[in-house]
Amino acid sequence: MNIVVLDAATLADTSLDELAQLGSLTCYNLTNQHELIERCQDADVVVTNKVVINQQAMAQLPQLKLICVAATGTNNIDLPAAKAHNIAVTNVAGYSTPSVVQHTFTLITNLLGNTHKYIRDCQQGLWQQSPMFCRLDYSFNEIAGKTLAIIGYGSLGKAVAEVATAFGAHVIISERKGHTPREGRVSFEQALKTADIISVHCPLTEETRDQIAAHELNMMKPSAILINTARGGIINEADLASALANNVIAGAGVDVLSKEPAEADNPLARYTGDNLLLTPHIAWASKESIIRLVKEIALNIKAFNQGNERNRLV
Repeated sequence: MNIVVLDAATLADTSLDELAQLGSLTCYNLTNQHELIERCQDADVVVTNKVVINQQAMAQLPQLKLICVAATGTNNIDLPAAKAHNIAVTNVAGYSTPSVVQHTFTLITNLLGNTHKYIRDCQQGLWQQSPMFCRLDYSFNEIAGKTLAIIGYGSLGKAVAEVATAFGAHVIISERKGHTPREGRVSFEQALKTADIISVHCPLTEETRDQIAAHELNMMKPSAILINTARGGIINEADLASALANNVIAGAGVDVLSKEPAEADNPLARYTGDNLLLTPHIAWASKESIIRLVKEIALNIKAFNQGNERNRLV
């Protein structure tokens, strides 16, 4: 079995020995679209994180039997085309939950405690100039007692809610925008209006695209912070940058953008205010998370070889 990994660089030098034990393994750090056909010509199995494999590519790869997506989202794979070409497709879910939850609270605690500002000041020698033993230049606020709204109550949203509760927050679950609240949930509008912290964990769909824009940002408390470790495009980036610049909300922590890597003219990438924490799509990528990811891919391939369906989408 020939196994080709198209973007091994996204696996951060994690050992791929478990994949190598399953067949002849060829790894490319990154693959451009024009390189795809040549590199996969003899592949039985292709492992891809973000490289797009569409109908045109599948039609030129008659040996391809299995596409393993090294992620949960599969928007880079033409699933109907895979079915038509009798190519199995698997993904991996749940591997990054601890990592994403940790990064979510890294953003929350830094924004509430203004930790990034204090670190900056210490690096600039301002502590040495303090007339007292500490510096109290910026507010330091606790999660305890705050209302934290979860938008997207899947496995990640539930895990964030559990940790928030341990911190002493009052957790509320937002209903989908435009829907009547189910039992145990509040309306989308009420979540925006009442929350001190809003954490987004829903998928990007046509329904959720730009679901938080200027109108929604103006509903929020001026003291509220907004966290997005889900998908870029759920929050309108230009409107968020404007809201931060004009103190419509207190701060935001963003790990994802609508186009990645960040483009030079992206409003959030260009924003220089210290009430935004922007990180380069790293919430999923703890060392432990990627090790779990590789292990799951290997198990998906083993199951396929044995005629079993595991994490199958097609």
